[in-house]
Amino acid sequence: MKLGIFLPNWIGDVAMATPSLRALRRHFGSQARLIGVMRPYVGDVLAGNSWLDEHLFFAPKSPNKDLHSWSLLRKLRRQRLDAVLLMTNSLRSGMLAFLSGARERVGFVRYGRGPLLTRKLQPPREGRKLIRHAMVDYYLQLAYAMGCPAEKPHLELATSPASEQAADLVWSQLGLRDGRVAVINSSGAFGAAKLWPPEYFARLARRIAVQLDHDVLVLCGPSEREIAEQIVRDADHPRVFSLAKQPLSIGLSIACVRRSQVMVTTDSGPRHFAVAFGVPLVSLFGPTPPIWGENDTAKEIQLSLDLDCLGCHCRTCPLGHHRCMRDLSVERVYESVVQQLESLSEATAA
Repeated sequence: MKLGIFLPNWIGDVAMATPSLRALRRHFGSQARLIGVMRPYVGDVLAGNSWLDEHLFFAPKSPNKDLHSWSLLRKLRRQRLDAVLLMTNSLRSGMLAFLSGARERVGFVRYGRGPLLTRKLQPPREGRKLIRHAMVDYYLQLAYAMGCPAEKPHLELATSPASEQAADLVWSQLGLRDGRVAVINSSGAFGAAKLWPPEYFARLARRIAVQLDHDVLVLCGPSEREIAEQIVRDADHPRVFSLAKQPLSIGLSIACVRRSQVMVTTDSGPRHFAVAFGVPLVSLFGPTPPIWGENDTAKEIQLSLDLDCLGCHCRTCPLGHHRCMRDLSVERVYESVVQQLESLSEATAA
């Protein structure tokens, strides 16, 4: 059995797809060959896990032609796949699956690709309108369509030795104290509407350092170094740090989250790292409804405001005021951090 799996393109969605990958490996066993088709950075999210036997990287807009559609298609055809499972919803992935020569092509009927599929799943709808749903369940439906038995929804990530060594170096260089680190994730690749103001994060970081005696580490990606440095600068406290001047990688961020005591985050990819490792979490929601990332296994406090425009799913605020995030107070977020640390302390004592 050779199964090609088109993985999601977003970091958080890849984490939410891990129960499905686990289910597929358990169901088909070590005799099967599972081949992941993914964006190059997705491989970093899955480093340390052994569900996939091979990675095929795909980035249609990359200057590297070896990552383009025709190159991927040649690789897929050489694999002589028995089946292709589409976690992505694009017409392009449906066409690549069809042209790959695989006899079975399993996916949701979206974006006109129904005729390209042999096993067609219908997304949840009310009439013609898609219903908001938890993505973990959405991906698990694909695994069930392949014959997998019921699977628990808990996310599962691992860290590689290289990532752990990189985190060890960060802990050593910054003087972070084991067992007293709060991680902040201020990012939002989806768009500016997801972002909580940097000055709010700075005030929160200072309060955590001063009043809770915890070190604060601000995560960042390559394009977010400036915001991370701004948060540290505005917090103006010797126990508030960032990764801005470190060699950045997804693996490093995962390892830093794994060894933290609490995480405060926007609704973005790194939020799901905390869910996977059982790290207590305070999540800030505005333009995206919590249902997409819902998971009963998360140790999470979800914060949002009761606004008519909440969950608009726009990349920038269409009304111009961005109240869904700006009106979410530092005090309310801080109280949730305290609650999570108290719960952690009680659980540890028990």
